[in-house]
Amino acid sequence: MDTNVENDQLVDLATQVGRALQSKGLLLATAESCTGGGVSQAITDIAGSSEWFDCGFVTYSNASKTELLDISEALLAQHGAVSEEIAAAMAESALANSGAHVALSTTGIAGPGGAVPGKPVGTICFGWAQGHQTYTERLVFHGNRRAIREQTIAHSLQGLLRFLK
Repeated sequence: MDTNVENDQLVDLATQVGRALQSKGLLLATAESCTGGGVSQAITDIAGSSEWFDCGFVTYSNASKTELLDISEALLAQHGAVSEEIAAAMAESALANSGAHVALSTTGIAGPGGAVPGKPVGTICFGWAQGHQTYTERLVFHGNRRAIREQTIAHSLQGLLRFLK
């Protein structure tokens, strides 16, 4: 993916997500770490999004993941915050702690620091959940902090569109 995501692309993706959710009568919740609410912002930039967006959790710290999303400290210690296991738990907990029918999550290392062995800067884990189905994905994006976050927002919305089909 191009390291620079145009704002028009995010508006287009969020609009497509809104149409898909509305056509199915579904509400969305988000659980975001590395994007800091960027996915929720892209969604709420769309007029009428209150018809298909329930809420967003911005859980940047491990403590907030535990307190707001009921993610166990043991799971965080075992896998690390940047893992598909935590992305799955975040999405599932966003569903459990909201009125939404579908949820997405992002957790990762946007940089420029924070890399650890096996998890370079740009490592992002995604989760998408609905009912008893949860899908996760791990990707490594390139670019500066802003570019990595923008790519993460775009990919989370693209992934949600695929998940809804």
